[in-house]
Amino acid sequence: MRIAINILIGSVAILHLYFMWFEMFAWTSKGRKIFKKFPPELFEPTKPLAANQGLYNGFLAAGLIWTFFITDPIWKSNIALFFLGCVSIAGIFGALTADKKIFFVQAMPAIIAILLLLSL
Repeated sequence: MRIAINILIGSVAILHLYFMWFEMFAWTSKGRKIFKKFPPELFEPTKPLAANQGLYNGFLAAGLIWTFFITDPIWKSNIALFFLGCVSIAGIFGALTADKKIFFVQAMPAIIAILLLLSL
């Protein structure tokens, strides 16, 4: 069970590292290909907003990666639950306000990891 949890936490962390890179460094290039409904003329003006959002995704990834270096099992679980909870809330909010796919890409893996952690 612990291996499955670690794989999920690692996957969520890698996903958020990708979000960070995308939003901070590839918003105006790759963004146009991914967000086809977003008006093309708004990518450049929203670049600072996307970079700020990317930075927050980097913090979420860092928190999840941190859990791999914590040796105390209770402390490790609590930190993982906190950051997975943050990811879940962000994913749910994104699904409600931006695109329903965000729930499945961002929130669902984090929620599954939370449920597995709580079942230990």
